[in-house]
Amino acid sequence: MSATHKRPASSLIFIFGGSGDLNHRKLSPALYNLFIDEWMPEKFDIVGIGRRPYDNESYRKHLFNGIQQFSRRKDDQGGKWQVFADHVAYLQMDAEKEEEYEKIAEIVKIKEAEYGEHPNVIFYLAVAPQLVPGIVSKLGPLNICADTKCTRVVVEKPFGHDLASALELNKLLAGMFDEKQIYRIDHYLGKETVQNILALRFANALFEPIWNRNYIDHIQITASETVGVEGRGDFYESSGALRDMVQNHILQLLCMVAMEAPVSFDADEIRNKKVDVLHAIRKISKEEVHKIAVRGQYSEGWMKGQEVTGYRQEKNVAADSPVETFTAVKFYIDNWRWQDVPFYVRTGKRMADKETIVTVQFKAAPSYAFPPESAETWRANRLTISIAPEMDIRLRFQAKRPGQDLTLSPVDMIFSYQDAYEEHEPEAYETLLLDVMEGNATLFMREDQVAAAWKVIMPILEAWQQRPPVDFPNYTPGSWGPEDSEALIARDGRNWASLPEPHKDR
Repeated sequence: MSATHKRPASSLIFIFGGSGDLNHRKLSPALYNLFIDEWMPEKFDIVGIGRRPYDNESYRKHLFNGIQQFSRRKDDQGGKWQVFADHVAYLQMDAEKEEEYEKIAEIVKIKEAEYGEHPNVIFYLAVAPQLVPGIVSKLGPLNICADTKCTRVVVEKPFGHDLASALELNKLLAGMFDEKQIYRIDHYLGKETVQNILALRFANALFEPIWNRNYIDHIQITASETVGVEGRGDFYESSGALRDMVQNHILQLLCMVAMEAPVSFDADEIRNKKVDVLHAIRKISKEEVHKIAVRGQYSEGWMKGQEVTGYRQEKNVAADSPVETFTAVKFYIDNWRWQDVPFYVRTGKRMADKETIVTVQFKAAPSYAFPPESAETWRANRLTISIAPEMDIRLRFQAKRPGQDLTLSPVDMIFSYQDAYEEHEPEAYETLLLDVMEGNATLFMREDQVAAAWKVIMPILEAWQQRPPVDFPNYTPGSWGPEDSEALIARDGRNWASLPEPHKDR
């Protein structure tokens, strides 16, 4: 394609954890696709930093192997890989040794002379959470980090282990960088359908006037996975579903659905509206946790004809682990728009299907004007936003069936990304990495967002820590979680929305 769009300014990207899994699977494929689509700067270089003994040639081969396995474009694209690879280098260094960081400063100096200008200098910390403070504290004193307009640091989740550790990390980052230099990344927010929530709501007069407690009965968010912990038992033992998914991904989705209309798409304006939602979430007392939150852990069993191990039998997991692999929570948002509208969220591993779906359930229309037989198939309107792996938006409404009788049936009006657009949608990391290079922080979490999200879930975490579960494991692989999850929503006279039929057929 020919580039008619404006490219970012020249950029020098350092990836700590450059020999690791995240870079191999996600970051390098994303940067390669940006290059193919002519979104990368005219002048750019990518430096992977790690301990493994690669040279430039072997490192590039390693990354190309990742392209072939994980990229949406799995070949050299007519020689474009070699052109891209010429911009990729490897720096073997021990990130725990302060004197090693002079190597980074030297590379910046060389590239600055080569470009003829000072580039954006981006540090992507694709490393284990416990390594982040040490790297940040050594990066901060470098002279190159003093330029707040050009120097940026990208921090992957999890951002802290609880409220106290998140505040401590924020304090450390604030001591080294200006807030506008810090990009706390949540890849969910880079997904096309997540971003489309704002367009759906605020660019269409059809939806915004009814997007409130007068017309909406409740909202559901489901983020389910069919896989287990996939060898990451050591990480999951210190995390669990509530920390790993609800505190960041799901609360961010909730904010997109519930936020007020922004006056502009300025980064801080959008983030201000999200923080307002987090502050408005009804406070949960530890004594009420058992009424609004459910936890579960998968047992051993069978999925799709294959025997799978239970969570407690996974590698690096304690034999009596109390860590939850499933959670469901009911939230309320106490403001004019959402007062007394429940938001039901659930997430889990080893679930019946892999889906991330937002369901907006509208209140039922009155049926008194229709004959009794119409009531048999009466359904309230429902908007379903499928984020992954399917990407579509479905609006369910009532229509008359053909025939002499006045018989109604629910039907779906469907917008599918795959059917509507010929071009492939970019991967989430492509969007987010481009935003970092452009200095656009709209889709990244701000310091106060992180703290507010932790405050929402801390009462649940603390209550669960004080009362270990007595029924784990309590759901089988291939199910939709423990029975208590169904009871959580059934007590309110509601039920979890079933997935659209075409999704089930996959």
